[in-house]
Amino acid sequence: MQGADEGAGDGRAVVLVTGGTRGIGAAVARRFLAEGAHVAVCSRSGAGDAPQVGGRCASTHTADVRDPAAVTALVDEVVATHGRLDVVVNNAGGSPNSAAAEASPRFHAAIIDLNLTAALHVAQAANRVMQDQPGGGVVVNVGSVSGLRPSPGTAAYGAAKAGLIGLTRSLAVEWAPRVRVVCVTPGLVATEGADAHYDDPTAIAATVPLGRFATPEEVAEAIHWVASPAASYVSGSNLVLDGGGEWPAFLRAAPDAGGG
Repeated sequence: MQGADEGAGDGRAVVLVTGGTRGIGAAVARRFLAEGAHVAVCSRSGAGDAPQVGGRCASTHTADVRDPAAVTALVDEVVATHGRLDVVVNNAGGSPNSAAAEASPRFHAAIIDLNLTAALHVAQAANRVMQDQPGGGVVVNVGSVSGLRPSPGTAAYGAAKAGLIGLTRSLAVEWAPRVRVVCVTPGLVATEGADAHYDDPTAIAATVPLGRFATPEEVAEAIHWVASPAASYVSGSNLVLDGGGEWPAFLRAAPDAGGG
């Protein structure tokens, strides 16, 4: 598929968003609902409200995306309901802070499993459907700037997200031309957990050239674009949404050293 405009029998796109009941995932679900798509969201616990827009509501599913059997059952359920699957957004993920020197092997394995291996499970299950349906499909992996720069305190998470970018590139080659695979990598995003994660979000926002966190809706708009016909030649790419990155540390030490 070159975009997300082909869908079930009624012509609407069919979209699956993992981790889709809150934060970025819920915003993505609402963005696709707003254009009329059939949207399914899943979470491990089933907790959280179903995203809705204008009286249209996403279907909610409980699935642990780290479990390949659960992922297969989830994709089969969506396809049985809607007849096809046009877009998958691999959004489930995250990590608590934990110093790499003290974290257990079990902790590191769990973080990598959730943030990298689970995305591969979901992508594989989606690809099996998309390769055989008219129009193919699109897989969008949601990365993190932790995969592009040092990630002290969340080393395994940063490594997993770096791996997700590499996975995106490889799958884009293996599964072309029927399936496009793209990564969207947000920086700081004003989700429900941002205040809990950062002691002083205002001070953290000041490290971003644009001076603020992104909104979940801004990230959702980018994800919607890469899944759309407007991005039909985008595959294997990593779209970074970081507000300009971070102020270079040397500028704080030597403000007049700009051109270096």
